[in-house]
Amino acid sequence: MRRSVHVRPWMILVAVVALAAAGVAWWLTQRHSAPEQLELYGNVDFRQVSLAFDDMERIATVDVQEGDRVHKGETLARLDTARLEAQVAQAEAQVAAQQAAVERLRHGSLPEEIAQARANLTAAKADAGNAQLFYQRTRGLVQASGASQQDLDSAKAALDVANAKVVVAQNALDLAVKGPRPEDVAQAAAQLKASEAQLTLLRQQLADATLVAPVDGVVRSRLMEPGEIASPQRPVVILAVDDPKWVRAYVSETELPRIRPGMTAYVLADGVPDHRFDGWIGFISSVAEFTPKTIQTQELRTSLVYEVRVFVNDPSDALRLGMPVTVVLQNGPATATPPAATPPAATPTAPTP
Repeated sequence: MRRSVHVRPWMILVAVVALAAAGVAWWLTQRHSAPEQLELYGNVDFRQVSLAFDDMERIATVDVQEGDRVHKGETLARLDTARLEAQVAQAEAQVAAQQAAVERLRHGSLPEEIAQARANLTAAKADAGNAQLFYQRTRGLVQASGASQQDLDSAKAALDVANAKVVVAQNALDLAVKGPRPEDVAQAAAQLKASEAQLTLLRQQLADATLVAPVDGVVRSRLMEPGEIASPQRPVVILAVDDPKWVRAYVSETELPRIRPGMTAYVLADGVPDHRFDGWIGFISSVAEFTPKTIQTQELRTSLVYEVRVFVNDPSDALRLGMPVTVVLQNGPATATPPAATPPAATPTAPTP
C-alpha cells in the first residue's frame, strides 16, 4: 500500500527562500566578478606606399631588395636619362639665346649703331643729290634734242629711288635713336619665360628619373627590374610604412559604449608572448558594417560591428603586417591625450671586460 506524502506549507516557504537566496548570491557573485577589461581581436595594419616613375622610360637600376629598410630621400631606382639630358642641354642653350635677345632690346641701340645709321643717311642724301643733278642735266638735253625721252625717264626713276633711300635711312636713324618699342621688349621677355618654363619642366623630369623614398619604411615588394619600361601606372617598389602602426579590430554595438577615443590599451601577440605593447584607441568608425570573415569574435558573423583602430607603440618592430593580436582595453575613463610611446625594456648585456 503506497503511503501518501503530505507537503507542509512551511517546507514550501523554506524552499522558496533558499532559491531566492541562491539567486541573490549568484547575482552578487556575477556582479563582482564581471570583467573589468574588454578584449578585442584583430590584425596588425599599417600604411603602404606604391611608388612609380612619372615618365615612361627604360629602368636603368633598382637599388633595393625586399625587406630592406630605407629612409626618407634614399634612392630606390633610376631611369635611363641619356635622351633627357640632351633635351635639357638644348633647352639651356635656347634660354641663353633668348636671354641675350631680351638684354639687347632692353639696352637699346649702341652709339656705334646710331653713328652708322647717321652715316647711311648722309650717303643716301648724297646719292639723292647726285640723282637730282643728273635728272636736271638729262631734262636739259632732252629739250635741246641731245637726249631721248627714255633717258629722261631713267634719270627720273633713279632720282625717285635715291629719295626713297633717304627716307629709309632717316627712319632707320630715328629707330636707332628711339630704341625698340616696349611691345617688342615685352614679347621677347614672354618668349624668355616660356623657354625657362620648358627648361624647368625638363629639369624636373630629370630629377623625377630618380625614384626616392618619400618616408621611412621597409621595402615590401620589388615589382620591376632593370630594362623594363616604367610608366606612371606601374609601381616599381611598394614600401610598408610601419610608423604609425595600429591594430584593426571590431567591436559589437553592445560593447561600443564602453570605449572612447584615446582610451589606453595594450596588445598581446602570440608570436611575442613575453611582451605587452602599449597603445590607445585612435579611431572608432561611425558606420556599422558586417563582421569581416577574416576576424574572430564571439558574436554571430551576421552581427553588425564597428571598426576600431588601436595605435600601438612598437619601437622594436616586432609586430608584422596582418599578425593576429588581442587588444585588451581597460574598462575605465578615456584619457585626454594618447600616452607617450614606451619602448620595451632592453635586455641587459654583460659589461665589456
